[in-house]
Amino acid sequence: MNLDKFAAESLCYDPVHGYVPFVSEGTSVDELTERDIIDHPWLQRMRQIHQLQTAWWVYPTAEHTRFQHILGVMHLASRLVNQLYPSLKETCPDAPSRGYVESLMRMAGLLHDVGHGPFGHFFDSHFLQHYGLTHESLGAHIIRTELGDMLSRLRRNPFSQMEENERIDPEQIAWMIQRPQAGDATDRPKWLVFLRSLLSGIYTVDNMDFVLRDAYMTGYSQQSYDLERLLRYSFFTEKGLTIHERGMAALIRFMNVRAELFQTVYFHREVMAIDKTLEDLFADSRPWMFPGNPIEHLADYQGFTEFSLLVDAARWHKSENPQQADVGKRWQQLLSRNIPWRFVCERSLRFDEGESQEMTIFRSESFALAALRDVLPAELKETPVKIALNRTVFRPNTRGPSDHQNFLYDSAQKKIKELTTDRLFRSLPVSRLVCRIYAQDSSLAPQLAAALDRLVGNHAVDDLTNM
Repeated sequence: MNLDKFAAESLCYDPVHGYVPFVSEGTSVDELTERDIIDHPWLQRMRQIHQLQTAWWVYPTAEHTRFQHILGVMHLASRLVNQLYPSLKETCPDAPSRGYVESLMRMAGLLHDVGHGPFGHFFDSHFLQHYGLTHESLGAHIIRTELGDMLSRLRRNPFSQMEENERIDPEQIAWMIQRPQAGDATDRPKWLVFLRSLLSGIYTVDNMDFVLRDAYMTGYSQQSYDLERLLRYSFFTEKGLTIHERGMAALIRFMNVRAELFQTVYFHREVMAIDKTLEDLFADSRPWMFPGNPIEHLADYQGFTEFSLLVDAARWHKSENPQQADVGKRWQQLLSRNIPWRFVCERSLRFDEGESQEMTIFRSESFALAALRDVLPAELKETPVKIALNRTVFRPNTRGPSDHQNFLYDSAQKKIKELTTDRLFRSLPVSRLVCRIYAQDSSLAPQLAAALDRLVGNHAVDDLTNM
């Protein structure tokens, strides 16, 4: 038994993955370790950003942060490399050593969320998009400019070591964590393109961790899908990441549970009421929230977290600026869980192959709201109403640049096929849309529900005679 191995590794306990070795000590003064990167302020700020955006206000046990999640993703990256590296090397003989591939994947998992701001994806939609950014593109910039030197000095991980002439390329990590774009893989090696499917395909190190973690922390399920079986039947072929037909049931279970979490947790009706309140607050808070484009204010962004924003916003009501003081009073109401918007009704729509949400009145919240007001009685047309359109994608990446990242192995015919050829896979809808109406006066529910029924088609015009 190698007792030195235990002295060189640190274990952390994760309620989802158990005891996990997550750092390994270096062997020279010039060499950095994973611990150095984990301890960097850009990573430590993840401790102050909730994983569940605003759902932690609804699920009292879901207080976990992005920090626990990224450590879990880093650990899952090692588990996938352990399963997939032999087939990767067989299909891509020019692939680097296991030590390089594993360290690259671990760092991509650790850093994939480094660009997140307060309230996670909500911040993308209501702040970063004003500067043409997402948390992924901002994270890629942080990796290149702030963490690149440290990453290039990493030499090992708890399970493997890079070869003498290998150095982590931060640009590869920055590219891997971003959503695929048309033509962006043209000049990339095949092995790297294959590895990106573990971060942007149908089942990734990111979503495999957050499904287990969020299901556990909210009380939804302690073991929501069969991770072991999903890993066992995955491998690389000449086409890319492939799952054996024997693993399809596990994959479908994972995809269904992920969709169920969106419906029951991330898009919970009260979570959406909080988000609708936060939408207005974010729009009015921008002058005092952050000085501008985060890329131009990286030092400020490093210290800008959910915790810092909530502490600052709680003080704004004392401001001598009357506009800021008014916004501060509204923040106080939110922090006291005094939500002005009340859930009234909802309807669900299913979209299958060939059906497009973009061709319906539900293609955007503003369009759906205009359509709703059009069918309301005259006396209600100016009533304060909000619409939430929550889209859950069951079968992602079946179109566009993200396509062709996941494949199916048919053992009877010994052929690698598109996942869409599998009957179980085709039985899933492409997506499901839940349209919810929120109002400040819940007594209007019957009229608003009737108007929504007209929009979704649950009505008919009868003939005037028996003919």
